This record gives sequence, structure tokens and C-alpha cells, in this order.
Amino acid sequence: MIKQRVWILVLGILIIGCKTKKRVTDSDRQKVRTARAAKIKKTSKEDKGLYPLPEDTGKFVRFEISSITEYIQTFSEIAQFEMKAYGIPASITLAQGLLESGYGRGELAKKTNNHFGIKCHTGWTGDYDFHDDDERGECFRKYNHPMYSYRDHSIFLANRSRYAFLFDLPRDDYKRWAKGLRQAGYATDKRYPQKLIQLIERHRLHKFDRAVLGRAYGQSKMVSGPERQVYVVKKGDTLYSISRRYLVSVDDLKRWNGIRGNTISIGQEIAIKSTQINK
Repeated sequence: MIKQRVWILVLGILIIGCKTKKRVTDSDRQKVRTARAAKIKKTSKEDKGLYPLPEDTGKFVRFEISSITEYIQTFSEIAQFEMKAYGIPASITLAQGLLESGYGRGELAKKTNNHFGIKCHTGWTGDYDFHDDDERGECFRKYNHPMYSYRDHSIFLANRSRYAFLFDLPRDDYKRWAKGLRQAGYATDKRYPQKLIQLIERHRLHKFDRAVLGRAYGQSKMVSGPERQVYVVKKGDTLYSISRRYLVSVDDLKRWNGIRGNTISIGQEIAIKSTQINK
């Protein structure tokens, strides 16, 4: 009987100890998260002329969005500000936000304010959370306000070399931007470009690009600098033969189109920027 009581006492101590240890661990994790969130705090001074982001108080701001229309109304101005600052079409930013976040109602968006499905990646020092995506329990960036997600999306695209060719495209050419994002590896879904384009055209998101560029939708586009064209690859074409035809370098062709090797395929669209054609 005495031995039984001793064992019960020992077992009770172990259970209490484990619970105490778990509470300490959870508290430590919260401290780490708070510290990391503080690192992404931005002020109008740090924005260097860009529109000021809301001050990061360390508190998570939850947005309740009930429809696609409400999502567009809520974030269209932010997308336009980002277009002015970084050159990414507002239509593309909004379409990606709608698609990646489930118009703000997806599980990841609700618990992290991450509207673009951006994972932690090496060097990320901000807050984070785990979510099942291509694999179970992947690390995704977490923001205390959705506007930080929009700004980080702009920085993410602007600072990575694999997306550099996109910024040579016209700022209102949402179709080639959509295809270029898939080409550069933003998403693994083969229909990613079509999904973005459908969202843009169904909800007329291209009107926000036109507003930023100072043109009413449907107005003819003013072309300045080199003319932009699209060449469809035919049998027998090579990057070299196309470069000679348009009097540009092979390196430029590869940079404009995000081509890493020297292989092209029949039917592939090649973006061209040239004022001369060698016939």
C-alpha cells in the first residue's frame, strides 16, 4: 500500500513537471515570435518616400473579408501604391492576393495575414507560422497587418534575380506578367497564369493599372523607347537567329524572357524590345 502511494506521488510530480516545462516552452516561443515581429516594424521614415505603413504595435490585426468585391475594395489602393513604388501591375498584385489568400478567407491568410503564400526562405527574420502546402508543416511568413504582406510581396519580386525580366515588360501587360511569374517559378500550378488572367478580366482589375498610368481603360497606349513585340518561335529558330532578326543580343533575349539555357520550343512566345527589324 505504501509503495502504491509512493508511485502515485512520483507519477503526479512527473506530470506536473511536464506541464510546467510545456508552459515555459510555449512562453519562450511567444517571446521569440514577438522579438521577430519587432524586427519587421516599419515607419514612414524607413519607407523613403513610399506611402507609410501602419505602425507595427506587435498585435495581430485580423481582417474579416466577406466577398471578392470587398477584398478588391479593401486592397486595390494598396496595390496601386505598390505599383507606383515598384512597377508591379496592380492587377497582378490583386489577382495574386485573391488567388493565394482565397480572397482573405483562406486558413493561411487568417492566421498569418500572408496574402501571397510567401514561405520563410533563408534570411527571413520576421514572425512565421506553419501550414500544410506542397509538404506538411511548411514555414510561412507571418505579418501583423496585411499591408506588410503587400509590401513584402513587392520586395520579394523586386529583389530576386529570377523575376528581373518581368520588370522589363510593360507595366500594364498583365498577361505576360502572369505567364512570367509561372515561368520564374512563383507557383507550381501549370494553370497559374490562366487563373490570374481570369481573375483580372472577370473583375476588371486592369482598370487599376490604367489609373496608375494615367490612362482611361481602352485608351491607346503611348509607346516610348524601344518597341515591344512578341515573336512566336517557329521550326528551325534559335535564340541566335531571333537575335539577328531583331538586332538584339542573345543575352538580352534571355534576360527579357527569363531564359536560363539556350533551348527554346516551337510555339514559345519570345518578348522582343527593338526599334529595328532585320528582314
